[in-house]
Formats: sequence, structure tokens, C-alpha cells
Amino acid sequence: MRLRSLTVTVPVLLLAACASPSAPTGGLEARSTYGLFLAGQAALNDGESRRAAAYFERASQSDETPNLISERAFTAAVLSGDIEKAAAMAPVGEDASEGVKRLGRLVVAVEALASGQGAVAYARLTEDEIGFPHRTAAALLTPWAAAQAGQMDLATRRPDVPGDKLVEYFGMLGQAHQYERLRRYDEAETDFKALTEGTDAPPMLVVAYGEFLERRGRRADAVALYDRALATYRRDASLSLARDRALARRSAPSPPTVRQGAAQAILTPAAAMLAARQSQFALAYVRLALRLDPERMDAWMMVGDLMGAAGDVEAARAAYERVPSGHPDYAAAQSKLAWSLQGAGETEAALETARKAAEDGDPTALLTLADLLRTNEQYEAAIGPLNQLVEASPSPDWRLLFARGAAYERMGDWPRAEADLTAALALNPDEPDILNYLAYGWIDRGERLEEALAMVQAAVDANPRSGAMIDSLGWGYYRLGQYDKAVETLEEAVGLEAGDPEINNHLGDAYWQVGRRDEAVFQWRRVLTLEPDRRIRADAEAKLASGVGPGVLAAPTRVAVESPPLVR
Repeated sequence: MRLRSLTVTVPVLLLAACASPSAPTGGLEARSTYGLFLAGQAALNDGESRRAAAYFERASQSDETPNLISERAFTAAVLSGDIEKAAAMAPVGEDASEGVKRLGRLVVAVEALASGQGAVAYARLTEDEIGFPHRTAAALLTPWAAAQAGQMDLATRRPDVPGDKLVEYFGMLGQAHQYERLRRYDEAETDFKALTEGTDAPPMLVVAYGEFLERRGRRADAVALYDRALATYRRDASLSLARDRALARRSAPSPPTVRQGAAQAILTPAAAMLAARQSQFALAYVRLALRLDPERMDAWMMVGDLMGAAGDVEAARAAYERVPSGHPDYAAAQSKLAWSLQGAGETEAALETARKAAEDGDPTALLTLADLLRTNEQYEAAIGPLNQLVEASPSPDWRLLFARGAAYERMGDWPRAEADLTAALALNPDEPDILNYLAYGWIDRGERLEEALAMVQAAVDANPRSGAMIDSLGWGYYRLGQYDKAVETLEEAVGLEAGDPEINNHLGDAYWQVGRRDEAVFQWRRVLTLEPDRRIRADAEAKLASGVGPGVLAAPTRVAVESPPLVR
């Protein structure tokens, strides 16, 4: 995915005006405005905002700099996190595009807040010119600017943007913090209570209220609040750590400073932009939040996600590495870092990262380690962390039993695999993945075929476009000797998953049984071109070499669908 939300088409006439026939474009040594612009644009499209900013800055130093290049230099500075520089070059004037000017006003306001100039920030944020799409961010930041300017009557005024639920909801959170800063505790608690009513209040808001209660010396009330939320969000690290702190009677975090509160305020529209797939705006807002509070680890996590999605792996890893050991987001950051290394083919580094993170038994880290080990076909090693997770829970999650059962199956230990898969199915009887996996294990062994076929049919009914599940159904017909139905079903499966070697191998067997021998041979030869695993390759090669085709009950091969990773 590219970060293209702010991309503007470059007019041909502009390029012609800037062009130099001999201009290089590949590095910072490029001397023409045109070459630097193209190099910066390529870097920006590749998600490398810091390198893009360097190119655009060089280009913008030309005596006759086209306006577009200045705008790109500003945008790249924001995306790379150099907010001070971006504020200095924020586009103004009639020639600048309106959208970039609006972002510029927001950037200038945030830089003023970061520099302690609350009055300047307040004036900028209350200008009508900021407008869409930054109205939400401006409204949520305004009370914090007022607080920094000493205008506490304005700081406690809840922002109002008609029809904007984000402003309505998170404006109340900001108001609660402002009341607490003024020691108006009853009013603060009224807001906190309103925000956390019900059992599904977001953990962030629950923790904010709980910290307030802890600071007021009401630790028992805080623990009860955390316990209620943990009943819904059982694995939320922030809630667990807050509860442990309250029980141990350790000091609660201080109320947010103005800059910290402002950073939290702008992360709310950042998340909304991300949900709306406005990746560049989301990244811009997160960078603004980090200018206000460089220690916001959730913001660094968002930077890592956005830069990784844009293809800038190094920047993503650097962001994840900012999260220190002991922080609630540490295990999640290490998980993302490990998967980044795995995706780059650095398997040993990925596993080492996951092992180190899992040393203290953190559930998220253990899940990551187990998934990575299974991904790398180290199934026996994956049993260890899965055992830790299962044994640590009085009522194991069905996904843990499913994952461990799949690992046992891959190790060839079917009795243990069957026990775990059966237990997982008892906990979640309608889960298509368990139905398919367990049923296929029986089908491939010629056991409980009628029962297994009914289970697979239920899985297919739930996922009618799953080639793997339809393959299981076709293989069930094959095992029952219903070869015509097997051919029809397996052809459908191949149509959905044309590149799956197992499904093609099954279809070849079905063709052979109905007398379509040439097509069977074609399918087995095709299997060898699809990078099959060792067992499937050996099976196809044996049938081709013998010329007698498959037996009716061949040796078990493998389950037709991989068990899904537990965390990614």
C-alpha cells in the first residue's frame, strides 16, 4: 500500500519548465530542480518520507521554485516528523493549494503548542480557515491551547462541532482532564463516569478514569473498575498493568500535561483517518502528536504500522524499537518487529526477537513465538509456548487448542491432535476452521467418513468461496467412493485455488478413478510445478512413475487448510 492521500498530479507544463536534459534523478547529488523533484516524488511514493524531505528541501531552494515543489517539501517534512521545519515552510498565499494551506495552519498551531506559545496556538486553531478535514483535530486541540495560554474558562469549555461524535466523546475526556487540573474533582468524575458507562467502554478511557481514582486515593474503586473492564478485554495489557499497580499501591501516573493532553487529543482523529484509509493524513497527525509528546508509545506503534504498510521497512522497525521493555505495548511492538523480519526472510532474527520478548511469559509474545515457529514448520518447538498459554488459563481459548492440535497433526501425532481439535470444537461447535480441520483429518485416514462429511459440509456452507474447504468436501466424496461427485466438487475447488498443489493432486486422483487417465496425469504433472511440500511431491511422482494411479485409501498427506495464525 502506498501513502498517496495527498498526492497531486504533476502538470506537464510545470515539469517542462523545470526540466534539465542532463538532470540525474537517483540521489541527492542531483542538481536540477526537476531531478530533485522527481527523486523526492519517487521517495514519497515509496513511503520514504525522510529521504523525500531531503530531496524536496534541496529543490525548494531554487530561486525560481515552482509552488508545487514547496508544497511537497512541506508535506514530506510533516510525514518525516520534522514538524519544526514544516511549520517554517507552511504554504501561504493565493498560489498555494487550499488543502495544503489548511494542513499548514494546523501544523503551525501544533508547533506553537510544542514551543509553549499557547496564545498563538489558540489563535491559529480558532481561525475559520483551518476547516475540513482538520476541523475535528482543531476542535480537540483548542482547549489545550487555551489552558497553555492561561485562559481556563475556555480550557474547560467542551468543544462543539455539530454532528461530530469524535469531538463530542473525546472532547469530554479532555474536559475531565482540565477539571482535574483545576482540582474540580466532582466535575471531572462526572465526565469520567459518563465516558465509562457499560461493560464495553474502551480500555483507554477506563484506564484514564482508574488513574484518576488512584490519584484520589480510591484504589479499591479503581481495581473494581479495572476488573469490570478485564471481564470484557481479558488480554488488554494496559488494564492488567493498571490493576497490578493499584493492587500493589504504587503511585499512579500524574495527570497529563498540556502537551501530553494535546498529543492524546490529536491521536483520536489520527485513528479515524487511519480507519478511513487516509494514510497520509493519519501519518501527519501521528507525527504532530509525537512533536507534542515524543514518549507516546501508541503513536510510535502507529508510525511503525503506517511506514510498514508504505514499504519503508527500516522506518517501521525503528518505530517499533522505540517501545521500551516493560511498557504495555512492548510485546505488541516486538511481535510486529518479528513479523517484519520474517517477511524480509530474516527467519533467525525474527525467531530470536520473538523468543526474547516471550521470556517473561507475556501472552502476546508467546502467541507470536508460537505462530512464527509454526510458520517456519518448527511444530515441535511451537508446542512449548502453546502449552504455557493453555496451562496458564483455567478455560483455554479454543484458538489455543486449535493451534496446538494443528501443530501435533503436523508432527504426525494424530491422537494428541485429535484430542485438542475435539476439545476446541466442543468450545466452539460452529467454527468452520475447526470443523474442516478435524473432519479432514478423519477423511484422510478413512475414519468416521459420514460424520466428517457432514462437518465439512457445514464448514462449506459457512465459507462457500473457500477452495480448501470445498477440497475437503470433494476428498470426502472420494473416500466414500463417490467419484463423480468428487470430480465435480474438486474441479470447483481448483477453480477457486488454482495454485494449490494438494487440491490439484486430489483432482488428479479423482480423474483417475472415473477413467479420465490423461487428465489425471496432467494434474499430477501440474502438481510438480506448484512448489508442493515433500510429501505431496513424493506422492505425485510415485503415481507418475508407477503408471497404476492412486490407491483408494492413500497414506494421509496433510490438512487441506492451514490453521490460521493467532496473532499478526
